[in-house]
Amino acid sequence: MMQESMDCLLCSSRAEYFGIYRNKSYYRCTYCLSIMMGLRDFMSPKEEKHRYDQHNNDVYNPGYRKFVEPLVEKIKLEYRPEAEGLDFGAGPGPVATVILKEKGYRAIELYDPYYHPDQSVLKKQYDFIICCEVVEHFHQPLSSFKLLRSLLLPGGTLYCMTDLYHENIDFGNWHYKNDPTHVFFYHRRALQWIKDVCDFYDLQVEKRLICFKTLPAKP
Repeated sequence: MMQESMDCLLCSSRAEYFGIYRNKSYYRCTYCLSIMMGLRDFMSPKEEKHRYDQHNNDVYNPGYRKFVEPLVEKIKLEYRPEAEGLDFGAGPGPVATVILKEKGYRAIELYDPYYHPDQSVLKKQYDFIICCEVVEHFHQPLSSFKLLRSLLLPGGTLYCMTDLYHENIDFGNWHYKNDPTHVFFYHRRALQWIKDVCDFYDLQVEKRLICFKTLPAKP
C-alpha cells in the first residue's frame, strides 16, 4: 500500500503523496512546497557512486564550463583571489574550482563523501562555499544546510546551483527529476525557510544560482 504522507525532509511538516514517476514515489510538502522522493526509493551509497561515475566529469569540456559560468562570475565579482573557499560535493570533476584556480583563486578545498572524503576540511571556516548541482542530492537537507552555514565566516556566501520546483512545472515531464540521485526539489518558499532557520543574513535567487549570505562582521 502506498504511503499517504511523510515528514518533509527539510522542514518536518506534512508532505502529502504527489505521485509515482519512473517507478519512484514523490511527496509534496504542505508548508515549504518542495517535492521529495520517498525514502524507500533512495539509492544505496553503492548505487549512488555507480551513478555518479557515469556523469561527464571532464573539467575541460566547453559545455560543462559554460554551465558553471554564472557561479564562477558571481564569485569573481564578490571575492578577491586570496579568499578561501570550499567546493562541497565537488565530485570527480570540480569544474568551478578548476576555472577559479585558473584565474588565481588558489585557496579552494575540495570535499565529497565519495571522491574527496577528507573531513579535515570541514573543521575550518571559509569565505565562500560552492555547492554546484549538489543540494538536490541531500538526503538530510536541513542538517546539511546547517553544516554549510557553520562552515562560513562572517560575510561569507554559500553559492548553490540547482533547478527549483514551481507550480507551473509539469513534474511528470520535468527532466530534472529523472536522475535517480536527485531526491529533493526546492521551492522558493523553502529557500526563504532555510535562510531564516539557518540564520543567513540575505538570500539572492538569480535563475538557477542561489546565494545565501552571512552577516558581515562588525567593524
